[in-house]
Amino acid sequence: MTKWVYSFGNGKADGKADMKELLGGKGANLAEMSSLGLPVPPGFTISTEVCTAYYDNDRNYPSDLAGQVDVALKEIENIVGVKFGDNANPLLVSVRSGARASMPGMMDTVLNLGLNDITVEGLAKISGDERFAYDSYRRFIQMYSDVVLEVGHHFFEDILEFHKEDNGFYLDTELTAEDWKAVIVQYKKVVEDEYGKPFPQDPNEQLWGAVSAVFGSWMNARATTYRKLNDIPAAWGTAVNVQAMVFGNMGEDCSTGVAFTRNPSTGENAFYGEYLINAQGEDVVAGIRTPQNLTIKGREEHNSDLPSMEETMPEVFKQLDETRHILEKHYRDMQDIEFTVQSNKLFMLQTRSGKRTTAAALQIAVDMVEEGLITTEEAVSRVEPAALDQLLHPTLDPKAERNVIGHGLPASPGAASGQIVFSADEAEKMAQAGKAVILCRTETSPEDIHGMHAAKGILTSRGGMTSHAAVVARGMGRPCVSGAGDLRMDYKNGTLIVRDQELKSGDIITIDGSTGEVMLGEIPTIQPEMSGNFSTLMKWADSIRTMKVRTNAETPNDCRTALSFGAEGIGLCRTEHMFFDADRIVAVREMILSDDEAGRRKALDKILPMQRDDFAEIFKIMAGLPVTIRLLDPPLHEFLPHGEAEMQDVADAAGVPIEKLHARAAKMSETNPMLGHRGCRLGISYPEIYEMQARAIFEAAAQVSKTEGQTVEPEVMIPLVGMKKELEILKELVDRVAKEVMEAEGVEMKYLVGTMIELPRAALRAGDIAEEAEFFSFGTNDLTQTTFGLSRDDAGNFLGAYERNGIIEQDPFISLDQEGVGELVEIAAERGRKTRGDIKLGICGEHGGDPASIHFCQKVGLDYVSCSPFRVPIARLAAAQAAIRK
Repeated sequence: MTKWVYSFGNGKADGKADMKELLGGKGANLAEMSSLGLPVPPGFTISTEVCTAYYDNDRNYPSDLAGQVDVALKEIENIVGVKFGDNANPLLVSVRSGARASMPGMMDTVLNLGLNDITVEGLAKISGDERFAYDSYRRFIQMYSDVVLEVGHHFFEDILEFHKEDNGFYLDTELTAEDWKAVIVQYKKVVEDEYGKPFPQDPNEQLWGAVSAVFGSWMNARATTYRKLNDIPAAWGTAVNVQAMVFGNMGEDCSTGVAFTRNPSTGENAFYGEYLINAQGEDVVAGIRTPQNLTIKGREEHNSDLPSMEETMPEVFKQLDETRHILEKHYRDMQDIEFTVQSNKLFMLQTRSGKRTTAAALQIAVDMVEEGLITTEEAVSRVEPAALDQLLHPTLDPKAERNVIGHGLPASPGAASGQIVFSADEAEKMAQAGKAVILCRTETSPEDIHGMHAAKGILTSRGGMTSHAAVVARGMGRPCVSGAGDLRMDYKNGTLIVRDQELKSGDIITIDGSTGEVMLGEIPTIQPEMSGNFSTLMKWADSIRTMKVRTNAETPNDCRTALSFGAEGIGLCRTEHMFFDADRIVAVREMILSDDEAGRRKALDKILPMQRDDFAEIFKIMAGLPVTIRLLDPPLHEFLPHGEAEMQDVADAAGVPIEKLHARAAKMSETNPMLGHRGCRLGISYPEIYEMQARAIFEAAAQVSKTEGQTVEPEVMIPLVGMKKELEILKELVDRVAKEVMEAEGVEMKYLVGTMIELPRAALRAGDIAEEAEFFSFGTNDLTQTTFGLSRDDAGNFLGAYERNGIIEQDPFISLDQEGVGELVEIAAERGRKTRGDIKLGICGEHGGDPASIHFCQKVGLDYVSCSPFRVPIARLAAAQAAIRK
């Protein structure tokens, strides 16, 4: 019989921490905490295999699941001493999701399940607190109706707000048992009106309704979006955790909270978190009430007048502090924990590796190595490469004037400026139109996930450091200021009111997630410095990785930026980018308009010194590091003007009638220029172009060698080669020019001539091509286009549908298609090496900065990856992680 259900509690468990694939992260860690002897309320986990079976069988459960659930429920009853559905002494349970990867707030939860019109009286009697019992019942009705019956939570919020308004109440805690009874009557009426049936009273019906809702939420819109953003496969499924309820809302000796074993924003080794007295867990994360700090230090840092848990519950706090040390030592990582205190007794509800900012991840990794908890290899493996992007972009200039209009909590560091928007849909729409936006919400919810991702930053007027906005923003790397209580957002009128100012949708503000400041207008920024923990981790990464990391660059600024980020050379210098400057494009167009070789050479003579100066500057900056220069690649018509006025200007400058320019443009136009007269085909047709470029390269190398005393070893790349003969002809041209320059300059220099593998035929015939090529650089952008038969510029119109239908998991232009394009790379690498054992192999497409693609490059055994300057640190770290995993 298949085991679908795994129990935990009372110091033992069926599962353990390394069973996350089966039990999900929450279930595996609940089992592990139980086995460690920590105070975990008993429960059971319905495995992820049930989720798979549920969707494979048209949302039907395995026939033997119900029986296993009944047995597991009885185990809880035996431990706790109460019975599920018993009128006098009812067991109440929570039903929560638990995916293999943490997905905070994306799926559904139901608390206080098992309450009905009769069991609520039993709960009131055994607890001795009628107010608590009916507060729990109204919470259950609202949550269950929203999650399971799909009756919108706003109906219940309106009822509660009107009741508070009518009775002069401000806080939920001011409502009496009689108040809650009156509210419950209205809640149940809304359910019957909207759902069409009375609120379910049978606890077993409630249980299976909640379990089905949690499994169903695996495929809801927000969970699907989150999985897509975080590369979590839908096939993983979720587990469901059913656990005996403990109550943080039973009185003043009860509380609930969320904590991190270290500061998730800075990484400081200090207990960090928030709690609420007389509350349940959703009150903390929803930002409905202002949470209190766990520690005295935290209270002082946030200038809070509310007492810390360290002051109000010193004995329980001491136990909680000891527990955080136990968990961190056991898991050897910073933990995110949820807890409840019932009648001064601590209960642990969850632990997981905590989401953290990249700055915090670096601090924690370095500190834990110094503390002897982890090795340098583990530290390198702990930091997500793509997350380094948070540290590689500008922050606010501290010298700039700031018109601060409001303050909140520094929920997620970094700074951003943008136009005010008040809805997630508007944020996404404006971002797609190229606008920078700040998403402004009273509080965020999981439904806002798409807008949070689209926005440059997030601002909320409610919520604490562990609110939904804070946690999700930190995970996304978005700056966030939460709980800015002096701001009031009026969605209806599209205004943000702060003190005596009224800002409108579209006005520009700046937020600083490191200080909590909200400022009017756009504030200047400065570049970050890569030092401290970043530098330490990068040194560890560099000592581990075996692949080199180069950059794609052709401007002095890009070259210097890449060097500052640790680039070890240039893997792609695109020479055509140098032709578009105003003082050059005229000569280029003159060359294109020439009727014969003599005319073209005359124009090329004007371009030669410009290209030579460009290459000399790059060689100087790179100071002896390898520089791969790709000869002209795009079709010549791209350099011709398009508008009539510009056409006339070019004709006048060239001294030719405009009709000739029109005729030339018409002759050069192509139906499919990506597959047309470009790359090495230009060199074959007009060898004088490649001859000029080769001469500029070698003269620049000779000049720098003599004046700077540097060793310059250029690598000349011939693009779009598909046949050995193409490369043979053009390599002979390059070798001839190199020999002429060396003789004329009286210098000897080493250089390589190779090609870009970007056509399937080139990959398949790599053995032949390697007879001429001294290096291969895989141009995976075009190799992806030519392998799939896709246009990178147009495929975005339908690739989204392909992802939604499961045809592809990810856009192949973002992450390398390892099955198809990747196999061609493997074939070319293998055949190239077989012909030329010392052939240098690299990748220079945009995939060179994608961590998953870098892991593939490590597996194939490439010598280097090349990427844009700002992705160099990401590639360095990903290459180290790839070496570790190999």
